[in-house]
Amino acid sequence: MTHEPAARMVDFLRSIGIHVQAQALPDGTFLPGIAVHNGTLLVDETRLRFPGDLLHEGGHLALMSPAQRAVASDAVEHDNEQVSEAAVIAWSYAAALHLGIDAQVLFHAGGYHGRSQALLLSYQLGVYPGAGALAELGLAYVGPHACGTRYPAMLKWLRE
Repeated sequence: MTHEPAARMVDFLRSIGIHVQAQALPDGTFLPGIAVHNGTLLVDETRLRFPGDLLHEGGHLALMSPAQRAVASDAVEHDNEQVSEAAVIAWSYAAALHLGIDAQVLFHAGGYHGRSQALLLSYQLGVYPGAGALAELGLAYVGPHACGTRYPAMLKWLRE
């Protein structure tokens, strides 16, 4: 990866155990320049329009059970009701902060069904939809009485 912050995102995803592979992809993938095949996040840097999508799709993989992650392909779906789209967004926001990447890279205008600015404002105000699910999975602490460091800091990045 030659483009920042995409290179940092890829390095981070690899460091937590998400398989990422550079590969030429055709037009028409679910997200431009990104696909998932057998648990591997495939990235075509020449077609990647929104680097923040790397963290979002990485979040989908990170929140899957290891068995499900190993076989995930195409549009990823979860085997657990705790893992909602909101939980994935919360995970990817925490990852962006952890990496020092501006949240506007994550909440880009081309995503989130026109809700990017509303999500950005919500997170900037400290309202974290989906963070409770991360706590239920044992990945973060939430709430005013949480012991230790609270979300958006994470205890773990990968569901076991």
